[in-house]
Order: sequence, then C-alpha cells, then structure tokens
Amino acid sequence: MQSAPLDGNPCVLLVETDESLAQRMSLDLIEAGYHTVIATDAPSGWHQACELQPAMMVVDQSLSGSGESGLSLCTRLRKAGSRVPLLLLIARDTIEDRVACLEAGADDFFLKPYRADAFLQMVRLYLEPDTNTSEQLRFGDLALDLTTRRAMRGGRVIDLTMKEFELLKYLMTHPREVLTREQILENVWGYDFLGESNVIEVYIRYLRLKIEDEGDKRLIQTVRGVGYVLRES
Repeated sequence: MQSAPLDGNPCVLLVETDESLAQRMSLDLIEAGYHTVIATDAPSGWHQACELQPAMMVVDQSLSGSGESGLSLCTRLRKAGSRVPLLLLIARDTIEDRVACLEAGADDFFLKPYRADAFLQMVRLYLEPDTNTSEQLRFGDLALDLTTRRAMRGGRVIDLTMKEFELLKYLMTHPREVLTREQILENVWGYDFLGESNVIEVYIRYLRLKIEDEGDKRLIQTVRGVGYVLRES
C-alpha cells in the first residue's frame, strides 16, 4: 500500500481491484502533480478514506472479491458524513447505472475504457476550482457562491456536489427561462444522454431537498413535457 506524502499536493485515493489499471491511473495522476494511494478492495478503501481524508476518491463500481461493491462503499461513506468528491468508474453506459451512481452519493462517473486525458480533465474539475472570482449568483433569497460552490438560503449554508452545483449554477444564470432537458444535459453534463431525462430528475429532486428545506418556497419549477425553470411561484 502506498502512503501519501505530506507536501500539500492533493491526494487521490484509488479503489480498484484491477491492479494494472490502478497502477496506470496512479502514474498518470502522479505525472499530473497529484499523490495517489491505491486500495484493492472496499474494506481497505474504507480504512484509507477514514485514515487519510483524501482530496478525492475514485472507486470502481464493480469491486470484486471483498463482498462489497463500489456503490455500497460510496453509500457507506456518505452515510458516515464524508463530503470527499467521489468519482465512480462504470463499465456500462445505461440510465440505471447512472442513476445508481447518483443515488449512492457519487459526484460523477467515468465510463470505461480508461482514457487518461478525459480522466485527468475530470479530476482537475474537482480539485482545481477557479479561485480568481468571489462572484455570487442570487435569485430571491437564494445565493450561490461560485468560489466555495456552496448555496445559501435563509441563513443556511448548503453543501452541494459538483453536479448539483453546476445544475443550480445553470438554472441561476437563466432565471425565469424555461430550459429544456436537452439544454440542461448539454450544458451541465457536456455530452449526449440519448434523450433520457432520469438523471436530471434525480438531481432536481436532490436540489429541491437541499434548497427547499424547512418549508422554503419552491424555486425550481417543473414545466411538464418540456423541462425546468427557476422562478418564484
């Protein structure tokens, strides 16, 4: 097992049973300036996550040989209160797999086969946020800090996953404008989801639970058959 050096660079914990793939990913991350720790099953991944408090975790959805899947590991981490960015590696690009990843608490997912450039781009998105701005977006009593990626409403600070942040940011930059599912998929996810809206609905549900807590007025409205709009009722 590798240990994480202490020079301040972000540590990425890889939980992957395929040792060849894990080593390849590790080398690419090291060359990009990150530190890596490899865990070969879910129990050791859990132990390293608790011990190291990594900056990010990359977990294979289909961990084998440990009796626990990558999905259940993510679920367990979230239930324990972990807010570390979680990226799940998935082998199949189906709506069921995508929704399962999101419901397990993953921030995002990466479709195999492994492609170094695309993978590193996704890692950078989570670990190297733009700190050159302190701008906030506002709509009514809802504010979104673009630096901390947190929302604020009614005196509450609301933690968001990366995709929840991107979705809310897109809605708040187009207030009162009806946005189609296709527009949301293209601008938030950046690639074609074959016209399926289930993933959006999952995220909208999570966002509503977070920003409409304690009886707050609903802001994200459903336009049946079209998409969604940010507006006050």
